[in-house]
Amino acid sequence: GSPVLVESPTYPGTLAVARAAGLRPVPVPVDTDGVRTDLLADAFAATRARLFVCQPLFHNPTGAVLSAHRRGEVLRVARAAGAFVVEDDFARRLVHADSPASPPPLAADDPDGVVVHIRSLTKATSPSLRIGALTARGPARERLRAVHVVDGLLVPRPLQETALELLGSPAWPRHLRTLAEALRQRRVALLAALRGVLPGLVPQRPPRGGYHLWARLPDGTDERAVVASALRHGVAVTAGGPYFPVEPPAPHLRLSHVGVPGATHLEEGVRRLRRALAGDAAPAGGPAGPE
Repeated sequence: GSPVLVESPTYPGTLAVARAAGLRPVPVPVDTDGVRTDLLADAFAATRARLFVCQPLFHNPTGAVLSAHRRGEVLRVARAAGAFVVEDDFARRLVHADSPASPPPLAADDPDGVVVHIRSLTKATSPSLRIGALTARGPARERLRAVHVVDGLLVPRPLQETALELLGSPAWPRHLRTLAEALRQRRVALLAALRGVLPGLVPQRPPRGGYHLWARLPDGTDERAVVASALRHGVAVTAGGPYFPVEPPAPHLRLSHVGVPGATHLEEGVRRLRRALAGDAAPAGGPAGPE
C-alpha cells in the first residue's frame, strides 16, 4: 500500500512490477522536457513516498530527454524528501546517429547514494541476451546486493562469457554505429510517412533515441477501437491508456519503427493506419507497418 512516484505516462512494466510488489503508483506528469519537477516536489510532500522511478533519457513512451535544469532538481527534491530515485536507463545504447551527445546518467551527478541506476544490454543486442546492470552506492547497494544473492545468485556463465566476448570485440562499437544509423533511418521514414498522410500524429518534438513515436489522437477518439481496427487492416499499434497510472488525459498511440523490415513497410503501415482511422473496410493481405 505504500506510494511510489512514477512518471505519467510511463512504461507499463514499471506499473505492473510496482503493483505486484504491493505498491501504489502515484503519477507525476511528463512534458517535452521530462518530468515536471515542480509537481514532483508536491507529490513527495503529499504522499511521503520514499521512491521515484524515472527514465531521464529517451523516455518511454514520450521520447523526452530530461532537461539540464530538471536533472539537478530531481536529485535535489529526492534528497530533500529522504527518498531514492530509480533511474531506468534502458535507451542509453539506442541513440540515433543524428542525435546530439547524450547527457550522463543521473547517477553520475549523485555522490550521496540517492540514485539506483539500471540498464541493459538486451535492447541493443538480442532479446535472448538477458544481461542487466544495477549500480548503487552506500547502504542501498549493500541491501540490493544481498537481495540479488538470494533471488538470483549469479548470471549464468554462458551469458557472462557471451557478453564479455561481445563488449570486448572491435565489432561492438561498429555494431552500435550501425544500430544508431538504422534507428535514424527508421525514425525519418516513419515521420515522413506520417507527414504525408497523417500529419496530425506527428509528435511536437520527435525523439532522436529509442525506437518509437508517441502520437496524440484527437480528443474523444476511442484508442482501443483504433487499435482493433488497425489490426484488422494488418498493422499493429499500441493504445496509450496502459502507459498511464490513472485515467489518461487524452487518447494516444505508440508507434514502433523496429518491428518491420524497412521504410517501405513503414510507409505501407501508415497508409493502413490512415484507413483504419477513417473507418474503411479492412483489406485482404498480411500484416505490415509500425508495431
